[in-house]
Amino acid sequence: LEYIRSKKGPTLLLVGKGLTFDSGGISLKPASGMEKMKYDMCGGAAVLAAMQAVGSERPENINVVAVIPATENMPGPGAIKPGDIISQYGGRTVEVVNTDAEGRLILADALAYGVEKYRPDAVVDLATLTGAVVVALGHHRTGLFSNDDVLAGRIIAAAEQSGEPVWRLPLGPEYTEQLKSKVADLKNVGKKGDAGAITAAAFLEEFVPEDVPWAHLDIAGTAWDYTEKTYVPKGPSGIGARLLIELIRSWE
Repeated sequence: LEYIRSKKGPTLLLVGKGLTFDSGGISLKPASGMEKMKYDMCGGAAVLAAMQAVGSERPENINVVAVIPATENMPGPGAIKPGDIISQYGGRTVEVVNTDAEGRLILADALAYGVEKYRPDAVVDLATLTGAVVVALGHHRTGLFSNDDVLAGRIIAAAEQSGEPVWRLPLGPEYTEQLKSKVADLKNVGKKGDAGAITAAAFLEEFVPEDVPWAHLDIAGTAWDYTEKTYVPKGPSGIGARLLIELIRSWE
């Protein structure tokens, strides 16, 4: 989706995870709670909602483009398997250790494609990416990761203004180190039980050039209504949509 107001203006790239159902694939999830895995597309839905608002408001200060990788993760004879080596967009190879860490694979392709095609001034991705972020932050704050302090500050301000608070978590080479593979450029998971939300974000960071401001919002704990806030509907919370709209409105 593209909203191009001026070729001379700044461009913001939005990427939203669109897993319409996530069974875990061959690394199958437990049956208990699997019915909620239809919400694994909430990142993509939030990006789509933000783009709908952009189309209505037609901001003059910024171009906004969106990429939403959409699929489902199911077992079957054609399913990806643990141990597979796959090539991502741009040519980097990834060892698939766990097929239930699939969201980062489709996001990596979308990030690499979007950056190459649109040459954005900033990138923000949203995804129900990890259970680890729920362990860290519960259901009240979204996990924020960024390679750029200015962009992170913009997002934190937009989050507070929109009533969708975030909490910034670290990135660093010590986390990326966990993603080294002996048979590929990267593996798709780090050490079990060791900073899973951070290593997932570190994986995504590998697909964005260092000179491009990028932020990742892990909404796994906030995308479904657990908090009974008066302004959050039952079921999918819509978290991320208000934040993105406020970020776009306030862009200077």
